[in-house]
Amino acid sequence: MTPRSASVNEELRRRSRERLLQAAVELVSERGYEATTLADIADRAGSARGLVSYYFPGKRQLVQSAVHRLMHRTLEEALEREPRTEDGRERMARAIDAVLGLARDRTVLMRQHMAGLLDTEGFVQCPEQQRLAELLRDTVARHGSGDIGADYPMLRALLMGSVYAMVLPNVGMPITPLRAELFRRYRLDWEQGVPPDAEAPGGTCDTDVSRFFATGTARATGTAGPTGTAGPTGTSGASEPTGTGGAARTRGAPVPPTGHQSLSESK
Repeated sequence: MTPRSASVNEELRRRSRERLLQAAVELVSERGYEATTLADIADRAGSARGLVSYYFPGKRQLVQSAVHRLMHRTLEEALEREPRTEDGRERMARAIDAVLGLARDRTVLMRQHMAGLLDTEGFVQCPEQQRLAELLRDTVARHGSGDIGADYPMLRALLMGSVYAMVLPNVGMPITPLRAELFRRYRLDWEQGVPPDAEAPGGTCDTDVSRFFATGTARATGTAGPTGTAGPTGTSGASEPTGTGGAARTRGAPVPPTGHQSLSESK
């Protein structure tokens, strides 16, 4: 049997991590954080349970990365949807609506995420979070900020505060007054973005998140497809180690890398 090339192994590792991220979003949305175990996530992803630790130090880091991916790709999709625009005010409106829309449509998931940010271990920086930050910084810049260093943290704080207000159990605020307050602050017209009584092209409450996770099969050349592009979840018949020294299982997932991948990259 011909050994797989390094590029194919890298693609398989990437796919395995993507499946874990997608499974985490789905399960925490369905069951809540406490009722979801790493074993549940590995089983939903079709990965060996011991393999999870090669990619994430623990459940909290995995779930935070997964939610930041969902937020980053939801925001990106909103900013780039048709009709495309370079108008800074419209892009700010779309960004606000994308984040508030997640709190409205995925309340359980976002409640768990916001609670996790207050954990004593603190906020986890990861590639997914950094991509989200880059999009928000760009939105602030295009809106005409003269001081991104001050205006970006303020936008982030205002969005986080609004999400907290929406996901509080039993006393959550509706989206409309929070949106109105943010739109007043940023001098946006109510008709911009996606008003709560309207629907974005393609819908606003799509429960299928697979398009945000690139879990498709590796190409014949062994090169990865575009980041964030979802594809079929078929398997390649490769042998997946358990990560714990046990027998291999047939799954189309990677030989794990040596050691743990760091997700604490910081700017």
